[in-house]
Amino acid sequence: AFKTKLTLGPCFCVATHTTVFVSATGQHTGTMPERRPFVRLPADVYPVNYGLCLKPDLIDFTFEGKLEALVEVTQATNQIVMNCADIDIITASFVLPGGDEINATGFNYQNEDEKVTLSFPSALQKGSGTLKVDFVGELNDKMKGFYRSKYTAPTGEVRYAAVTQFEATDARRAFPCWDEPAIKATFDIALIVPKDRVALSNMNVIDRKPCPEDANLVEVKFATTPIMSTYLVAFVIGEYDFVESQSSDGITVRVYTPVGKAEQGKFALEVATKTLPFYKDYFSVPYPLPKIDLIAIADFAAGAMENWGLVTYRETALLIDPKNSCSSSRQWVALVVGHELAHQWFGNLVTMEWWTHLWLNEGFASWIEYLCVDHCFPEYDIWTQFVSADYTRALDLDALDSSHPIEVNVGHPSEVDEIFDAISYSKGASVIRMLHNWTGDEDFRKGMNAYLLKFQHKNASTEDLWECLEQASGKPIAEVMSSWTKQMGFPIIVVEEEKVSGDERILKLSQKKFCASGPHNGESCPSWMVPVSICTSEDPKCTKLKVLLDRPETTVTLSGVAPDQWIKINPGTVGFYRIQYSTAMLESLLPGVRDLSLPPVDRLGLQNDLFSLSRAGMISTVEVLKLMEAFVNEPNYTVWSDLSSNLGVLSSLLSHTEFHEDIQEFIRDLFTPIGLELGWDCKPGEGHLDALLRGLVLGKLGKAGHKPTLEEARRRFRDHVEGKQVLPADLRSPVYLTVLKHGDSATLDTMMKLHKLADMQEEKNRIERVLGAISAPDLIQKVLSFALSEDVRPQDTVFVIGGVAGSSKQGRKAAWKFVKDNWEELYNRYQGGFLISQLIKVRDDQLHASGNGSLL
Repeated sequence: AFKTKLTLGPCFCVATHTTVFVSATGQHTGTMPERRPFVRLPADVYPVNYGLCLKPDLIDFTFEGKLEALVEVTQATNQIVMNCADIDIITASFVLPGGDEINATGFNYQNEDEKVTLSFPSALQKGSGTLKVDFVGELNDKMKGFYRSKYTAPTGEVRYAAVTQFEATDARRAFPCWDEPAIKATFDIALIVPKDRVALSNMNVIDRKPCPEDANLVEVKFATTPIMSTYLVAFVIGEYDFVESQSSDGITVRVYTPVGKAEQGKFALEVATKTLPFYKDYFSVPYPLPKIDLIAIADFAAGAMENWGLVTYRETALLIDPKNSCSSSRQWVALVVGHELAHQWFGNLVTMEWWTHLWLNEGFASWIEYLCVDHCFPEYDIWTQFVSADYTRALDLDALDSSHPIEVNVGHPSEVDEIFDAISYSKGASVIRMLHNWTGDEDFRKGMNAYLLKFQHKNASTEDLWECLEQASGKPIAEVMSSWTKQMGFPIIVVEEEKVSGDERILKLSQKKFCASGPHNGESCPSWMVPVSICTSEDPKCTKLKVLLDRPETTVTLSGVAPDQWIKINPGTVGFYRIQYSTAMLESLLPGVRDLSLPPVDRLGLQNDLFSLSRAGMISTVEVLKLMEAFVNEPNYTVWSDLSSNLGVLSSLLSHTEFHEDIQEFIRDLFTPIGLELGWDCKPGEGHLDALLRGLVLGKLGKAGHKPTLEEARRRFRDHVEGKQVLPADLRSPVYLTVLKHGDSATLDTMMKLHKLADMQEEKNRIERVLGAISAPDLIQKVLSFALSEDVRPQDTVFVIGGVAGSSKQGRKAAWKFVKDNWEELYNRYQGGFLISQLIKVRDDQLHASGNGSLL
């Protein structure tokens, strides 16, 4: 599933999930919450095949179900324990191999543990049999389990689709099952649906026939699935158009869109047909299903979900309008498609044994999506963007006292959603990137191939992956990587040059835990086995020395380094750690920033480390701002993007101090030259990154109150509203942000009208995410009320609130009060789950901004 990324470029944001553990008073506890008692399902009965027939009612929002599960009894028992939640069982029986049928005498629901125990009058003997269950349930509106999704038909009529979202533990809300990832089985699925609706599931349709008892219904049967986990089962019933193609290796690929919007599925179709052969080649394992469908769902909590053969997406993560989608949306769709299709192998073909090993799925997919997009779209310079979007984000979060290890022991269903966060995704991806760099691509691919072949159609643990990579590379993978996955946090590498002797340089490297709240002061400081690389200005892209730092400190000698050459630790910004240079070593790197001889990804990493050191109180802010002046000639989009983010944090921290206007002036001075160079309009020969950079810079200047930018934004916005000159998609976010930041009630009213008129969800989201920029207190309240209105889809409410919280000190206070005042409605809307964490994050941001949080 794709649940990370708060922002990606100036145009587009989607769901993020950051688990913040707080006490009842709102203070960080610094530890995982106390675990609830939990026992996994007994092993005395397990499924071999599910025969499942479901009949949803799209008017009354209920469904009927029939389950005929071929099961194996491993030891005699008079009861069967299954997972079941929000389902009413009508009848249950067990059919013996000879045909005799034993009716269940009782259904004992353990609602807290989401289980049901079926009791039988006599013991079921060891061997095979068929469990029959008739049941009913509700098509809920919580975006989990088997739920309803509202959409507007081309006629203007409001209608509903029936869709699924089962990961992590919600298949049990659609049918009674053994809802644990290691309990795999095959599935024969049938759906009874209105004859004018599309019905989809994991496999291809093998039969579609009229329903004898109702001429308006049809029964659609699907081919038997491979052996798979319950959380990967999916079905969708609704009205959709589609575009279709075949990959070069013969797999049928379809992208399903809302009716009338098939054109918007073509870009995702192009990406998918390129991606499948890429993964087949990279893994040396073919895609095992005959087809794959990608479908846009109107109401969808996550970014996307990797159901085997039927991948579900938010509309904004799949649909691209050639005229109205911005460049970052195209990039986002490419990444999300790449992520979900990677799961078809890594997660679906080989599945983690338990949710403790979730990061194997998500960390790996979050890494290889970039490898895939880099292959398909090299013009995106996507690996540099990875450092800004995932790597530095993971470092920031993992430096908090409230972080947790990549591997987290979980049990109760209520705990599982808590680990779908940026540690599993972004830190997981970052340490895999570091591992890939350390082992080398050839050995890494050999290890991955061995892992997939050994565990295909089975389950595996983190240790199983390490063993395969260790055998392929001959390196102590398990020993090194356990220090990164089993303990939270990461080190800061302190670098000092001891002496210079001719062309030799002697460096002292030491490690200690990096904390956002300041230097680690615990009694025992954890340590890591750190792959450290070193380069020099002679060849900044070539590693001159590699060392495994497996102790608190060590000394290394570099030969052949001239006195006028600089030395850089962690070339490529690959190692998952921060660096603190001595003053002399840092100053020697500044010419490499000014003349651009230091590669973009290293310029980015250098300034990001310094900002973090400053926020942790380890260096002064003045030192960082002096470094920023060296970036005045910076041409790279991603470096500017990271600079912008860091300056935004600094601006937020100073927003209620006497230095607020000083930092705004600094931002204007820093961004004005690149803004003048880019201008407002696209020039011949410009590419993807130029479009991203223009939107970023104009938005930053507009927000900082740069008068020429504000005046031009207002003029273009007026022409856009009046229909004289439609704003290009790449300029809409910065223009909307600028006019709202400095706007009044009329501006807000106009923006809300644009939102109501928008036919494309991307445009609605674009507006929703900037509404919080409005500054007047009464207008802030209007935006917050709008967040809970029918005009905002449920999955987007939290981002309207988050936009207010991220806009200013008064915005943070207002947003947190709004969350508290409306907590019951909000919690009922999301029923826990990862979206609710965004509301907790509003409180977390409020603590930080007021000086009570660990970032200060």
